[in-house]
Amino acid sequence: MVPGQVIGDLMAAMHDRSNGLGGGFAAYGIYPEMADSYAIHVIYDRDDHRSAVEQLLSAATFLVRSERIYTRPTPGIGVAPDMWRYFVQVPPANLGGLSEEDYVVRLVMRVNMELPGSWVVSCGKNLGVFKGVGYPEDIANFFRLEEYRAYQWIGHGRFPTNTVAWWGGAHPFSLLEWSVVHNGEISSYGINRRYVEMFGYRCTLRTDTEVLVYLVDLLVRRHRLPWRLLYAILAPPFWEQIERMSDPDRRELYTALRQVYGSAMANGPFSIIIGHSRGMIGLTDRAKLRPLMAAREGFRFYLASEESAIRSVAPNLDCIWAPKAGFPAEGRLLSQGVSA
Repeated sequence: MVPGQVIGDLMAAMHDRSNGLGGGFAAYGIYPEMADSYAIHVIYDRDDHRSAVEQLLSAATFLVRSERIYTRPTPGIGVAPDMWRYFVQVPPANLGGLSEEDYVVRLVMRVNMELPGSWVVSCGKNLGVFKGVGYPEDIANFFRLEEYRAYQWIGHGRFPTNTVAWWGGAHPFSLLEWSVVHNGEISSYGINRRYVEMFGYRCTLRTDTEVLVYLVDLLVRRHRLPWRLLYAILAPPFWEQIERMSDPDRRELYTALRQVYGSAMANGPFSIIIGHSRGMIGLTDRAKLRPLMAAREGFRFYLASEESAIRSVAPNLDCIWAPKAGFPAEGRLLSQGVSA
């Protein structure tokens, strides 16, 4: 298990990549004593907005425990919203034909859409997202991350360009077990958003990265596509590359994916990290217009925009490489550790 100080130090090495208007972390494995419950992290812009959410959770779930997320005063962190976490279980009698995961997703969409001043920032089992407006290392100190230990951490420093900086708009974006951080710009956000909203998701967090986590949930969990097809949908080969494929079955597959899932393609410059309960994946756009480095040290697997950030916490790497454009770098959790 890795203490939160490690990811805070790694992100501090990339201080100049952000501008103090957003930082955040996803931590996997931090609630082992509550691993059977969904850990729902909620931010409130006013304390009097909390009662409506708690009434909804009490009516729709079995509320096991609730508590304010503990923080500490930190220079560089301004006025912060109120933040709570709720550990809930879903009574089978409430499902009404839905899967448990779909039930939780609907609950999250309802909070974000219908209850004013309240936003769910994570809702998976045995994981939590901590994020806000500030430099990543200040956000880490604010949330006292050194007191948590996780088997997997994902961090992000934001430099917002097209959208406003606010606490709910910081990365990671998370839904169920998925977490996504993103460097770049999703210029296909409009068509991606319309596509996921056809399936019941609602984009309410005012930034393009939100749509990526819903695409992952839709394609991997609901459509049950293997990961290799997710990569081929988000960052597909160019049409001329597909036409030159010598294997007719492979050419037919990639043609079908572009035709069926064209609205799910992520266009524009991007590098993303997708976290899930069994590992994490790094992926760039087809031209690699944003950087991504991958590395391995023993059973530990690293992804970052800069090699220097990885080496700041792991100076004796076994190997380090720059993944090819549109090809994933993937680390999976094994019984002995993590394999890249």
